[in-house]
Amino acid sequence: MKKKLFSEIPCIQGERISLRKILPSDAGALREMVDSPAVYRYLPTFLFEKKYADLDLVISRLYEECFRESILLGVYEQNRFCGIAEMYGYRDPIHKVSIGYRFLERCWGRGLATETIRMLVEYLFRETDIEIITASTMIENHASARALQKNDFTLVAHAVGEDWGFAEPLPTDKWIR
Repeated sequence: MKKKLFSEIPCIQGERISLRKILPSDAGALREMVDSPAVYRYLPTFLFEKKYADLDLVISRLYEECFRESILLGVYEQNRFCGIAEMYGYRDPIHKVSIGYRFLERCWGRGLATETIRMLVEYLFRETDIEIITASTMIENHASARALQKNDFTLVAHAVGEDWGFAEPLPTDKWIR
């Protein structure tokens, strides 16, 4: 029997990377990511890791404060923090969830996004009752769009205005799998 999405904090092991709970020891690498304007130029302004200035506080509250709305997992390569994978926007009646991801700038261009998406998709479809997975990207974020395409996501709406916490709605692309 498949489990409900928020019944546990998953640990997903792949060949090269793992997706698992973010630990206090990750605060330094998380700080590097949060402080990088390049990392967040294609992301919403209201992400949980930016909620508090103190990243130790962010990590300590991560799995109690936002767990029923979002599951954030660290992405690790050889036990080194590389970024965050997120499952959010859960809609139980239709078994739908959205995914997102962000990585340390020094980890870009190595296929981590593509592999992270693949692992999330496999986990969600095999282990949980999720039947629909969606993602949103800013239209300028071509790398993220390519990673979704490599994982058989289909573009279903182009340049739709969406509230990402900026002064005006941003044109985003909507993807589904």
